[in-house]
Amino acid sequence: MTGSFWWDLVLGIAGALLLVWVALVVVLLVACPRGGLLREALRVLPDVLRLVRRLAADKTLPRGVRIRLGLLLAYLAIPIDLIPDFIPVLGYADDAIIVTAVLRGVVRRAGIDAVRAHWPGTDDGFAAVTRLTGLDRANP
Repeated sequence: MTGSFWWDLVLGIAGALLLVWVALVVVLLVACPRGGLLREALRVLPDVLRLVRRLAADKTLPRGVRIRLGLLLAYLAIPIDLIPDFIPVLGYADDAIIVTAVLRGVVRRAGIDAVRAHWPGTDDGFAAVTRLTGLDRANP
């Protein structure tokens, strides 16, 4: 392309990273909760973070669940995000979407009783979490 091996390598890596970033943003948009659920996810995010920490420390849960939760906590602790946090609304929305997606799988695998036992927030917040994870449709 440029005639220099190193410039071609740098441009190729930058292009690949940009392509992966765009693909991840598209996945986030597809996995995004519809309607007012994203607003609810942002509202209960502090309680959900405490829930994730408590569930990750629970030795009675399957190892795969705890590993997923540990990886989620690591992602949230890393200051680099898919969409930077200084961008209004979207900056924190990617965190909420990723937490929601992981929590859906964890709740379905660990069970609603484990989540209810560790829930640190209000009953309204727990109802929002069950809507976000789709448990309200599965268990009417």
